[in-house]
Amino acid sequence: MTDQNRPPIETITTATGLRRWYWTKAELEAECRRRGLKIAGAKFTQLERIAHFLETGEPALLGDRPSRPKSAFDWHSAPLTPDTVITDSYRNSQNVRRFFKSQVGDQFKFNIAFMAWIKANVGKTLADAVTEYERMMNEANAPGAQSKIAHHNQFNQYTRDFLADNPDMGMDDVRHFWALKRARPSEDGRHRYERSDLTLKG
Repeated sequence: MTDQNRPPIETITTATGLRRWYWTKAELEAECRRRGLKIAGAKFTQLERIAHFLETGEPALLGDRPSRPKSAFDWHSAPLTPDTVITDSYRNSQNVRRFFKSQVGDQFKFNIAFMAWIKANVGKTLADAVTEYERMMNEANAPGAQSKIAHHNQFNQYTRDFLADNPDMGMDDVRHFWALKRARPSEDGRHRYERSDLTLKG
């Protein structure tokens, strides 16, 4: 199914216009390449890189210029204790994995949410990290708990909301109405499920 109402991405001239539409990762990569922009990163990062270029003419986001860590702490080999402070040189090393397993058990596994928490909490201790990991696991294992869907993963969120509202329908229905939904603009760039989507026509 083609997005009949959506303009070709290469004709978009403003960041606002770009964010109104849903784009696939392949489309964003191709547009980054066409404009000579860096293509690395998740789809949301690529979208923001193009939007930043359209707004400023600058080819790189601030995060595209990694700064050198100030700390020389070696997360691969240094002894780790609950009092060890998280530094800007933090790495998810085997050394760190062994530490967390010693604290919470062999069931420990790195996950995206926990790694993001560590990255955002330089200055806190590994004891704080253990507490946060246990909180996350308790929340995830609570009765009726659902896994958190990343903000940029609109299709997964649409799928969950659609099926919750239409338990008698299936994935074929989700894909059908998602294709119709994403072919239309959104003022904030988010394509959320609404019951009125069931009236959309291709």
